[in-house]
Amino acid sequence: MSLVRSHAATSSTTIDQPGLSDLLGPFLSGLWGDSPPIRFEFWDGTGIGPTDGPGTVHLRSAEALRSILWTRGDLGPGRAFVTGHLDIEGDLFGVLRALEVAGPDEKSPGWGAAVRALGLARRLGILRGPLPAPPEELRARGRRHSLRRDSEVVTHHYDVGNDFYRLVLGPSLTYSCARFDSPSTTLEQAQEAKHEMICRKLGLADRPGLRLLDVGCGWGSMALHAARAHKATVLGITLSRPQAELARQRIEQAGLSDSIEIRVQDYRELKGETFDAISSIGMFEHVGAGRLEDYLRILRGLLTEHGRLLNHGISAVGGSLAHRNSFMGRYVFPDGEVIDIGRTILAMERAGFEIRDVESLREHYATTLRAWVAGLESGWAEAVDLVGERRARVWRMYMAGCALAFENGTLALHQVLGVVPGTGGGSGMPPTRAGWS
Repeated sequence: MSLVRSHAATSSTTIDQPGLSDLLGPFLSGLWGDSPPIRFEFWDGTGIGPTDGPGTVHLRSAEALRSILWTRGDLGPGRAFVTGHLDIEGDLFGVLRALEVAGPDEKSPGWGAAVRALGLARRLGILRGPLPAPPEELRARGRRHSLRRDSEVVTHHYDVGNDFYRLVLGPSLTYSCARFDSPSTTLEQAQEAKHEMICRKLGLADRPGLRLLDVGCGWGSMALHAARAHKATVLGITLSRPQAELARQRIEQAGLSDSIEIRVQDYRELKGETFDAISSIGMFEHVGAGRLEDYLRILRGLLTEHGRLLNHGISAVGGSLAHRNSFMGRYVFPDGEVIDIGRTILAMERAGFEIRDVESLREHYATTLRAWVAGLESGWAEAVDLVGERRARVWRMYMAGCALAFENGTLALHQVLGVVPGTGGGSGMPPTRAGWS
């Protein structure tokens, strides 16, 4: 999601004006080797780069450069964007895509460029050290993935406010990848289709009345669908109290309080209970690679014979950790970690599951995220009233960047279905996928 990249790029329409463009233009052009792939405009009104591109990056003050200069990686540009010192006008997706396609130049810029950058920084008065971290950032303390720290980072992300999530996610209040059957499918229909597909994979449609555990239940949407459509008895657990409160309200309004229980509880605290099926939808990214096998072993121990686990989670080749000094690690998902799908499958097998189905929904998540960005942008004034402009800007940048990552294949989304084998090797599984396709 970095806003400043280095690679050669050409443009047929450029403007050079006196002022800051004279100072910054050669430096920015040097980063790409020729000319920036999109237009940059500076706080004195001058600019450099194409005027016919998807949009413009506005550097509103020298503080934008100060953030970028003193903060490594994408945290500096991200911080400048969140605080409004840097802004993007036009098609946000198009600007980010153009910078992404330009790609980084692997060549070192050399000592000459470093000396010129230092001289430029001195002339602009941005050598005063880094800006203080805005309050929207979180630097989590304590042992990674301890009960206390997991509760802290989940609260940071999910306790933004139920009204804000409703604005972004729409009436379905489902914060995970949807499943779009056709280009005309609405977001609400796609979320309903995802929930139904999971119910079918878990066998809830074949045997009404099964007991389901929904790990990371959010606002209760999966629990509501399973209970309403398939008469399942559901326990949903979350670490977010506001989520749990709204989930209980929705369940009561639906008249399903006898079928669904919502708890504020960590999966590691579940003791002495058994379930026919477990859904883990969009929660896996908070587990961490170091706790992967413990997580799966705990869930395996909660299932009856022939019980099924549907793990729905983001993946990346080789895995990826949201570093504490990255935009995602500070603003969005502190301690968030996506795991290679191969490692997940192996860990499930080691925990005692037989793998019965693996499905990628990568493109569906890109479509889902674009719908969420559209919801945020269409209700921008309300979003700012609810959470403040900085928090709203965090979400706009994060979701747009993630959409592009799913489109280009940097990130993927896999559903993995595992079953607990029975005595003699029986699985209780249907002979084909026809029941849930």
